[in-house]
Amino acid sequence: MNSKVSKAFHSADSLQQLAADVVHYARQQGASASSTEVSEGFGQTVTVRHGAVETIEYNRDKGMSVSVYIGQRRGNASSSDFSKKALRDTVDAALNIARYTAEDDCAGLPDADQLATEFPDLDLYHPWQINVEQAIALASECEQAAFRTDKRVNNSEGATVNVNEGRFVQANSLGFIAGYPSSRHSVSCSVIAGKGDGMQRDYWYGSARDAREILKVEEIGRIAAERTVRRLNARKLDTVQCPVLFEAPIAGGLFGHFVNAVSGSSLYRKSSFLLDQLDKPVFSNNIRIDDVPDIPRGLGSSAFDDEGVRTRRRAVVEEGVLRGYFLGSYSARKLGMQTTGNAGGTHNLIIRPGELDFNGLLRKMQRGLLVTELLGHGVNPVTGDYSRGAAGFWVEHGEIQYPVEEITIAGNLKDMYKHIAAVGNDVLVQGARQCGSVLIENMTVAGR
Repeated sequence: MNSKVSKAFHSADSLQQLAADVVHYARQQGASASSTEVSEGFGQTVTVRHGAVETIEYNRDKGMSVSVYIGQRRGNASSSDFSKKALRDTVDAALNIARYTAEDDCAGLPDADQLATEFPDLDLYHPWQINVEQAIALASECEQAAFRTDKRVNNSEGATVNVNEGRFVQANSLGFIAGYPSSRHSVSCSVIAGKGDGMQRDYWYGSARDAREILKVEEIGRIAAERTVRRLNARKLDTVQCPVLFEAPIAGGLFGHFVNAVSGSSLYRKSSFLLDQLDKPVFSNNIRIDDVPDIPRGLGSSAFDDEGVRTRRRAVVEEGVLRGYFLGSYSARKLGMQTTGNAGGTHNLIIRPGELDFNGLLRKMQRGLLVTELLGHGVNPVTGDYSRGAAGFWVEHGEIQYPVEEITIAGNLKDMYKHIAAVGNDVLVQGARQCGSVLIENMTVAGR
């Protein structure tokens, strides 16, 4: 087996030159403005199941995308070929599209004074020097740790070690040109316990820019096993109204619906359940949410957004009151506002933790449902109606009693947000949203 795979990238100078050439050629061909992104990346994924190698995957990607403007007509095209002819053909294709596109008075590059001019080192690139044999050994140890944890773990969906590295450069005709390399690595494990109709599965994973910050593989396997075994002998519930505690690994999803509702495209299309709520209370007064782009090694960190606009720390929600939207230049113009540096989405979304740990949240809830898994996609982004299949645990007297399954939890996000009783300090950093467990005062739990 050849375990040596070349990860050599173009140099930063080489990518910058490609991007500059694209912008220059677009201007020569009649574009009044243009922007481009040139990128390349490497990935290696190794999965082991029952001690045997199940998959080994490599990918090498590269691409260039370009947006050109003829006045306020916009065209976009992309290519995976970096040859001079291919890049010029791509620009020509974008210009042809622009010539036949309707004018849009909100189209165009960001205002020049919004562009980033400072580029701090956010420590986002940490290559993982791991060959295939080493990845196989780590994945095998992760899976074996799960099997060793409890003899009731008798099957596996596999353990995976994933390596990702990349580099990109953005440029536009206003003179902006910048980029950086980045990395993101992960280890995951998913196992099965029980027999027949009583089988249960669960998983765990770790993810980080720097592989040294990922939880040890033995711990990932152990947690995956413990989470699986605790779900055995699950019961059904009768329909009830009760508090619901969303465990930290899934609680961030509640705020994902919020982000979508206050993002530019939903707002200017009037397809959001949080229309016209700026400077109004949308959460309970114990909630603060910050968008933080400059956390060293943060999984959502960047000095500029997808348009080259500088990013900045800001409070999006203070004491439950909505203080800002997530806008790129186009959506900001549609709304008569300024870009917030969120073209491409949020950065590190930090939901400020409260004082209670996980056990403290259970005691505060006293009696209700702990949700550890959500199923389906029953969320209406226009009305906020929320209905999801769920599994978890029933809680009495502030303590977990038994696992439950085949239930549905329902409510409306506007009400749910305003009735968040507490956010725990059991914050997990597995992605760009950082959130502890979330306790909601009352929801409908539909069972048998």
